[in-house]
Amino acid sequence: MPHQRRLIHFSGTVQGVGFRYTSHRLAGRYDVTGYVRNLPDGRVEILAEGPPEQIDAFLLDLRNQMGNYIRRTEQTISEPTGQFTGFEVRF
Repeated sequence: MPHQRRLIHFSGTVQGVGFRYTSHRLAGRYDVTGYVRNLPDGRVEILAEGPPEQIDAFLLDLRNQMGNYIRRTEQTISEPTGQFTGFEVRF
């Protein structure tokens, strides 16, 4: 199955609760690349590229661990760029 790129924004109490650390740790279990970062408006952004089923599994795992902090999730799907070699925390 072809890869895809997803830009995901999480809102709620998602900063200061280990969201980026947890995202980074969980991403290592899946065939996904990209990054996670805090945004100035209090949201957390994840950009993930990989097979759709791998991104789905990663996001489900993240929701299972951090779902109590997430109030809203917005996703945009597009074509992958292949620009990432791993998954990183951006500051």
